[in-house]
Formats: sequence, C-alpha cells, structure tokens
Amino acid sequence: MKSVLFIDRDGTIIREPADEQIDSFEKLQFVPGAISALSFLRQHTDFEFVMVSNQDGLGTPSFPEPTFWPVHNFILQTLEGEGVTFDDILIDRHFPCDNAPTRKPNTGLVKKYMTDPLYDMANSYVIGDRDTDRLFAANIGCRFLQVECEAQAAQSNWPKIAELIFAGERTAEVRRTTKETDILVRVNLDGTGQCDISTGLGFFDHMLEQIGRHGMIDLTVHARGDLHVDEHHTIEDTALALGECIHRALGSKRGIERYGYSLPMDDCLCAVSLDFGGRPWLVWQAEFHRERIGEMPTEMFLHFFKSLSDAARMNLNIQAEGQNEHHKIEGIFKALARALRMAVRRDIYHYQLPSTKGTL
Repeated sequence: MKSVLFIDRDGTIIREPADEQIDSFEKLQFVPGAISALSFLRQHTDFEFVMVSNQDGLGTPSFPEPTFWPVHNFILQTLEGEGVTFDDILIDRHFPCDNAPTRKPNTGLVKKYMTDPLYDMANSYVIGDRDTDRLFAANIGCRFLQVECEAQAAQSNWPKIAELIFAGERTAEVRRTTKETDILVRVNLDGTGQCDISTGLGFFDHMLEQIGRHGMIDLTVHARGDLHVDEHHTIEDTALALGECIHRALGSKRGIERYGYSLPMDDCLCAVSLDFGGRPWLVWQAEFHRERIGEMPTEMFLHFFKSLSDAARMNLNIQAEGQNEHHKIEGIFKALARALRMAVRRDIYHYQLPSTKGTL
C-alpha cells in the first residue's frame, strides 16, 4: 500500500504574510528548514508527495491568476532543484464563505486517495500550520504534524517533522496491575513536556513532573496503590512501569545519542550519567539525613532509581552533594531528565546503532 504526505503550502513550505496572499516575489520567503527536510524525506522515504492548498479567490479580481502562477512556479522550480517534486498538486480557489466541499478542511480535493484501496491513509500524514489542517487530517483519517515557525524566526520544527516521519514516533504505554498497585504510564519521547501525573503522593508527583518538564517528554502517570499500608509498592511499581515504558518507546535505538548531565540547584550539585546500552546497573552516591521529604521516604529514592534502571535496561550513575535535602533529590530528578533528553536525541543523518557490537 502507498502512504502519502499531504503538504500545505502557505505557512508550511513558505511563510504566509499578513494579507495571506503570496502574490509577488517580494512576499516570498521559505520557512527555515522546509526545503532540506522535504529533500531528505523525498530521498529516504517512499511517501507520495501531494500539495494541498487553499488559495482564497484565485482567479477573481481579489487574487488575479497572473500574480499567483509566476511565484508558485518559482516555488516548485526551487524545490525541484533540491530534489523535491510533487506527485500531485491540488489547489482550491474558493473563499471560506463558499463552504465548498473541496476547500480544506473539507475532503473533496482528496477523495481519490480516500477511496482507492491502494492508499494507506492511516499511515499517511498531513503537514500544515493551521487548525484547519489538523481538522483536515482528522477528516481524511491521517496523522497530523504541525509546522511551527514564528514570524521572522530563523528556525522551525521542520527537522523534527522529518525525523518523526522517517524514524517513527516514539510513544509507549504500559499498564502494570498487581494485588498491590494499578499503574498506567504513557510516554512520548518526542513531546513538549506535557505532564498528567497522579500517584497519591504529592512530592512523588512533583519529582516525576521534573522528568517530563525538563526532559521534554510527554508523561502520563496514573497510580493507585496500597498507600494505607505504606508508599513502597506505589513508588517501586511506578518506577518499573516507567522504565519499561521508556524501553519500549526507544524501539530499535537507532540514531540515538545513547549517553547523557550534571546541574546545580542552589547549594547542591547533582550529576546523573546514563547509558542505554542494554545492561542495567546503578551506582548511587547520595546520602539523605531526613526520614521523609513530603510523603516520600528517603530510603525509597535509591529503590526508585534501581527499579527504573532495571526496567529501562540502562546504566545509571547518580551523585549528589549539598545540604538541603529537598534540593538534593529534586536536583537528581532534574539531572535525570536532562540526561534522558540528551541520550534519546536522534540523528536521522547518522541513523545507526551507537555501538560497535551491533546491538544494544
């Protein structure tokens, strides 16, 4: 089956001006990173490329065709010079008030792709910059990737879009249910740090949120445990589920940096070094002199990281020094987050296992 990249034009490949019409060469600017990302995808994937664009009132006095085609053709020629060609170019000319069936987010322009069994819409993507593009993707049964580039910004998220399409999205979900706990963990290693965490232990929630926020990992943790007994099972099983979830999300590990960080937090210096080499090990060099921080027993800190290391199949070396016990453990969690962020970073231009053994 064939998969398709349905690619918007204005705001996605080229910047969109305030009047929303690219009707002169003076207004033409390419979105940073768009050409190189599209060139990479054209060269390294077998997706069909289909441009789908609304051009309000094209051919009417408000947008005469002679002001559109020279710029449009130059865009196509520039892209073709970098190896980017389109299998189809679909342009709707209606105004929004016309509510035409062919105007995005309506689906009329792409009916042939939706009805032809040769096309795999579930594994196709819409790439665009607007909510209408998101809705268009939902209407045709595709996944959506949003181009983000502020006005005059020198960078966009096109490199990340190319990575996700080429190497896949790194998400996983683990449900761990025992007589003592019921744990649900979801991760997206390529997220933005969105967190939804509830374990029944406020301080533990705060620490887990550091992993998501500072690791740029979307993290969901819902835990119900036998807290009427004590905190041990909830903390341990959460660590095991989280570690297993990270392991699954990493997939083949091709292209990852693999290693990853030290940071100060007020009076404390915390270092977390890790290796996703497939061999779990924990070195723990941190002492705590309080029995609890919040509702969390300090004796469980080492146990959490040992369980996490085992389940994620990673080597962890943790060191912390300082006087404030709260700062010390929070610094460790933040350093872990930054180490994860560094280690899971992918390079699609060197998409191979970072190991001389040929396996991780």
